[in-house]
Amino acid sequence: MPIAMLIGALFYGWLSQLEFITPYLIFAMLLLTFCKIKPSEMKVSFMHLWLLLIQILGSVAAYYLFYPLGKVVAESVMVCVIAPTATASAVITAKLGGSAASLAAYTLLSNLGTAMAVPIIFPLVEENAELGFLVLSMRIFSKVFPLLICPFLLSVLLRGIVPGVYRKLKECSGAAFYIWAASLAIVMAEITQAILSGTTSVGTEIVIALCSLAVCCLLFFIGKKIGRIYGDSISGGQGLGQKNTILAIWIAGTYLNPSSAIGPGAYVVWQNIINSWQLWKKRKKEEKAYINKV
Repeated sequence: MPIAMLIGALFYGWLSQLEFITPYLIFAMLLLTFCKIKPSEMKVSFMHLWLLLIQILGSVAAYYLFYPLGKVVAESVMVCVIAPTATASAVITAKLGGSAASLAAYTLLSNLGTAMAVPIIFPLVEENAELGFLVLSMRIFSKVFPLLICPFLLSVLLRGIVPGVYRKLKECSGAAFYIWAASLAIVMAEITQAILSGTTSVGTEIVIALCSLAVCCLLFFIGKKIGRIYGDSISGGQGLGQKNTILAIWIAGTYLNPSSAIGPGAYVVWQNIINSWQLWKKRKKEEKAYINKV
């Protein structure tokens, strides 16, 4: 992750020109991810519904809560909250001792929720007098919905109709990590270009970064609290807190003020720091238990 971000920042002039392939990379990444998951494992629970409710309604609440700090700040925070769960969240959840199957189910539900909510919410906060609400909503929906949901539908079709191709994709599921790294480098290039060529002040950029930190910590905290009620605090925390920041950056840069992509860009750093701390804490706990056992 740090290498991909560094490459994107250093070579932003070249990599930002590859912006047009980002949707295809996201599609491929999601397709490989869904090929690893059996549809029978995807069981929606009340915990998932609560998390989805917070993800969607919380994004609207966050926008108006942070609006006094500036519209760009509000949009940055909003896109961080409404972003779907990261495709890698199930892997981290499993390493932390949570339910990977539960996170897989919520990953799909979260993506579906984002695909449905973004075309409704974004035109309300980023007005476009030339297109109008309905036209802009349909335009966003026509691009976002297929990008998030079609990979899942395609994985189901391949599994039932062309099982040979499905198995090959499943065997290559590890490639999703490298596709993710390539996508991250490109979106970081876009963020760097937006920062350098934009009119956002350094002070505003710092405020956006700090607000994304506050939101990141809050989402992990709320997710864990809800998950604890249903006996799986780890899945709840990762489901609500670990975001698909690559998709969030792309959505923000495409449909909102380009500077709002700074929010999810900073969120990348914060969520990985939290994940690293959680993994370190779990490893220490296991080492201590092993020593006590010996």
